[in-house]
Amino acid sequence: MDLLFKNQMANVPDLRHRLRQLRWFRATLRKHAGLITEMTGMRYDIDEKRLTEAFLNWIELVNQNKHYAAVDRKDFIIFAAGLVLKELIRLSPARAVNAPDKVLTGEMENLNEIIGFWPEGFLYTNYCICAIAAIQEQEFGISPDIDQSANDLRTWWTYKENASEMPGFAIAFLDKFLGQEPNWVMPDFASARAAVQRALGADNPAVALTQPSQN
Repeated sequence: MDLLFKNQMANVPDLRHRLRQLRWFRATLRKHAGLITEMTGMRYDIDEKRLTEAFLNWIELVNQNKHYAAVDRKDFIIFAAGLVLKELIRLSPARAVNAPDKVLTGEMENLNEIIGFWPEGFLYTNYCICAIAAIQEQEFGISPDIDQSANDLRTWWTYKENASEMPGFAIAFLDKFLGQEPNWVMPDFASARAAVQRALGADNPAVALTQPSQN
């Protein structure tokens, strides 16, 4: 998966806090949609009311879980992006209004089928991955590697099917695309993430994949 907007995002000072401002959030998502349009010829119609609702829900969820940032900051950046991905998929503020009319070539050739199959899901997911990569580059000097599953159409079929039924699965698939350990049972519980359990000294971090915290 090509990180379409990562470099532009990384040039924004204090990106992590900027994205928690509605104006910046809406502007960057629209810019991302515009880049996909430039590449593929496919245009998006974006419902500002739904986009604003997704943002406000996300901010509330992040605030409810922000104490986990002190446990494992790098992992929390991914989890926070997963929360907005969940809300974007649940509320679906973007809609593709035409089919792609440009064929991607070279390293991005594999994206032709994925974008054509689920253009909205690709927009939301690629946006979140670019944000994660840009923020981690700003804060840690390194961007995450993208797993090969992010380029696999069959994985995207499963992703769309599961996230459409239970939007929280978007967090697990985002983890998978970034080479993390997905929590397929309770994906939207920060306390159950394997990285959090390891940081807290759990004897068996794998338990985090199946059981939420009792605290």
